Amino acid sequence: MDIDDRYRAPALDKGLDILELLATVDGGLTQAEISKHLDRNPNSFYRMLDRLVKRGYVTKLDGDRYSLTLKLFGLGQLHAPVRRLASFAMPYMRDLAQGSKQANQLAVFDRGSVVVIAQQEAPDYWGISIRVGSHISMFDTGSGHILLAFSSPEEREMMIAAHIKNDEKVQLGQSFYDRLDQIRERGYEMMPSAQMAGVYNLSAPILGSDGTCIAALTIPYVTLVNSSSGPDITQTITLLQKTVKDLSKLVGADIAGTE
Repeated sequence: MDIDDRYRAPALDKGLDILELLATVDGGLTQAEISKHLDRNPNSFYRMLDRLVKRGYVTKLDGDRYSLTLKLFGLGQLHAPVRRLASFAMPYMRDLAQGSKQANQLAVFDRGSVVVIAQQEAPDYWGISIRVGSHISMFDTGSGHILLAFSSPEEREMMIAAHIKNDEKVQLGQSFYDRLDQIRERGYEMMPSAQMAGVYNLSAPILGSDGTCIAALTIPYVTLVNSSSGPDITQTITLLQKTVKDLSKLVGADIAGTE
């Protein structure tokens, strides 16, 4: 017996074979197609596919086709890359807070949720803080809109499906998708907060070297009574755009350096 086969785990191998196969195709595969590619009996995959769907690694599309979700991607984001991103971002987030006189936060998509991974408080008395680790809505927050707007159509649909599974059932009309297209075209989101009166969410994407949206940086903008205390909302958007541009260059360079 080959020493490498001494501790075989056939069920685990079968699940990994399925995941690796689905990662190589667009549009998913039927159970029969999976069995043909892997040269196995179709019935031998039924229970494994059922478990992968229930655990959120695979989703079942129309026509009984199976496709990967973003869960594996989300798991990868939980560890060193996310910590490195937060570490890189914090000096820029502090500078942004000082320049704008506003708080800001960094959020990523993880397994059906938008998760805050870093938070910088406002330098003065007033500002909106969100606890690191908070899960926020994808459909009515600036961060969620940015993460959706700057994803591919396929990624977007998987993110929405995963979020609806974890959240309330919602109906998204064409106007929602039109808004995402508008956000992508102008490069940022500006919207009244759905959670707090008098607050505007100003959000923009941090992009990787391949144009993929890695994270969303958001300023919950509060209009101060003393207008001389800080820049207005238009000036703040400019500061936000410069910050994400600088961070995108840094993150892109780091990714290229690790390949």
